[in-house]
Amino acid sequence: MKSKKIIGGILAASVAAAAVLGGCSQISSNQTADMNQVLAEINVTNAAAIDKNLKEYADAVGTSKVIKRELVTYFINAGSNYINNYGWSYNQTFTYFMDQLVDNAVLVQYATLYLLKDKAARDNQSAATVISEYNSKPTKVEKYKYLLGEDSDDVKIATYTLMKAINNAIDRKEKKNDSSSSSGEGTRSTPSGVDTEKDNYYPKDKDGKLNYNVYTGYEKYLLSQSGAYKDDAVKGTSRVSRISAYIDFLDDLSSLGYNLVNKNEENIRDVLSLNYIQEELETQLEQRILNKYYNMFEAEKETELVNAGKGKYSYINSVYNDLLDYQKSAYATESAVSSALGNMSDSEFILYTPDTSDEGTFGYVYNILLPFSASQSARLTELQSLYKDEDLDGGYKPEYYIARNKLLKQITTTDQRSAWFNGENDYAFKADDYYKGEGASGWLFFENNITNPDSYEALSKYYGKYSYKGMVVEKEKDGGYILVPDKLTIDDMLKEFIGYVDYATGTSNSNFSKNANYYDLSKDTLYKDEDGDDKIDYNNFIYAKGKLDLEGSEAQIRASLLYTGEDNTYYNALSAVNELQYAYTTDTAVLSQYIGYSVDAGDTSYIKEFEYAAHEAIKGGAGSWAVCAGDYGWHLIYVTYTFDNTGVAQYTPDWEANVDKKGTFENLFYEMVKSKNISDISTTRSTQIIKEFKSDNTVTKWQSRYQDLLDIQN
Repeated sequence: MKSKKIIGGILAASVAAAAVLGGCSQISSNQTADMNQVLAEINVTNAAAIDKNLKEYADAVGTSKVIKRELVTYFINAGSNYINNYGWSYNQTFTYFMDQLVDNAVLVQYATLYLLKDKAARDNQSAATVISEYNSKPTKVEKYKYLLGEDSDDVKIATYTLMKAINNAIDRKEKKNDSSSSSGEGTRSTPSGVDTEKDNYYPKDKDGKLNYNVYTGYEKYLLSQSGAYKDDAVKGTSRVSRISAYIDFLDDLSSLGYNLVNKNEENIRDVLSLNYIQEELETQLEQRILNKYYNMFEAEKETELVNAGKGKYSYINSVYNDLLDYQKSAYATESAVSSALGNMSDSEFILYTPDTSDEGTFGYVYNILLPFSASQSARLTELQSLYKDEDLDGGYKPEYYIARNKLLKQITTTDQRSAWFNGENDYAFKADDYYKGEGASGWLFFENNITNPDSYEALSKYYGKYSYKGMVVEKEKDGGYILVPDKLTIDDMLKEFIGYVDYATGTSNSNFSKNANYYDLSKDTLYKDEDGDDKIDYNNFIYAKGKLDLEGSEAQIRASLLYTGEDNTYYNALSAVNELQYAYTTDTAVLSQYIGYSVDAGDTSYIKEFEYAAHEAIKGGAGSWAVCAGDYGWHLIYVTYTFDNTGVAQYTPDWEANVDKKGTFENLFYEMVKSKNISDISTTRSTQIIKEFKSDNTVTKWQSRYQDLLDIQN
């Protein structure tokens, strides 16, 4: 679904941008009158293109107005981005924002007409009755609630969104006012979607009522009355600190010179009664009006999409076949596939790979890197200088690799997630349900996503049960944690790897091979003679290897790349290994990759030890793994995905059986087609509405009333 046009408020504003604007001499000294000037009026029912069935509801919609305060608020909210990042002038920025406000009003008016007509049909009422009921509501807020349904999820979500924004804004003030607060130390990449609420979520009580309220410290808005907000309140909050933060928040709204809140004439103790807050609620309800219209429109188009062509899903299948035919031609060479590998995602598919000349296989791998310590790295640099020999394969004498192996044996690693305790955000929580391996602390991360799946988005490819490995002590007085991580050798890491995968998949993967003579490398075993030249036998650098016992054929595994079913051992194994990456790897670049690093069938840009081990593992298919040495330390390589190398199509989709199963290939491909088609349709539709209903007959502007804003100099 396309991003709907909606104007946010100062709740997420850039105060710096506001201060710049407030200091400009062009702003009128008569703030109240100036900010309430009407800059534009909009009435889409005056358009020649209006459908007569919609025009019947013209008396309900009437004329919408854009006032100067809306334009200024829009600038405060987003203006600095366009001026500082895009180099726009104030004139360009305000002109663009004015157009957006008018466009938004046109869309909201049209959507309102459509929903009024739909409500009359659904409730079996006449247009006159619906118009009368709609017009009897005293404010826009009440009118929109009537249209959406007084007790509807739309109204509750709009109200919750606004209340949460207010609480967040006051939270920031309260944290800033707390001299003992700390922003934390250290960073560590987190999975995408952390603390992301589902679009249709709002906290509710057992009766389905909204269980959330703003906490300002005043009566009616006490912490005890804040519902679900209590669980997210600022640590150490008090009524005194909250009131102080709330007053600071109001100062931002009232003292910048825009009269957004009049503290002398309004009851500031009742935050939801403030005119500005009611306007923000109106804005949130407009968002729901637009969403509801687009959802209805897109549902119709989705039905058409499914049934287009000669039978259900025949259009989807034709798109699949067209893409497959294209890739058979476009990906005829290994280099073409190599270029495409880096772009594969759940909306960019590779359906075909050619028969490779060297019998190699394309694939993707995770990489858990256990690095040399600083002192070990310094010693390694000395060894590289000492044993450099560019005439030899690899560039070093055998003594270098023999000495490097001794350093590898000394490597120990620790859990890298301390920043998830003591960084800018505290993501840790004490859990009961977790992998109880040796040294497990029971402290997990991302409580909202892991324990509250009905409200928060699931974390993709993150199993979520591997607790911090080491001792954790929560500091009661100052907050934060004392962490004493366990030290792991490569053998300890292998134990964690196998143990956690077994836990996540419910299988046993104890059968794997280890190079028993790994630390006893000699010149005779390190090199092999090929055509009279000494070449490194890179197999000697593989310390251990194996393949997880995963269900399904390779085709089924590929088709179920992101399938989140509880019984899919492939996805659970991938999610467990990815979580171990977040816990241990110091190669943080891999954490941002879709399913790891892409590996070409032939030569790669990776170090030779990694390339060889990755190729060997990929030959075994998804679920295969290997541990190899390298100049950075130990690499635990896990194969997430492989391609056939036989020059044939890899998979025959079963749309009827799988398209509704979240994460299957069919589901992902259908969502991709739907997104591109429906998104285009929605964009085209909104553009069409604006084109048809934004004209001299429907829109009147008074540029002179905001000329002072256009004239501001950068």
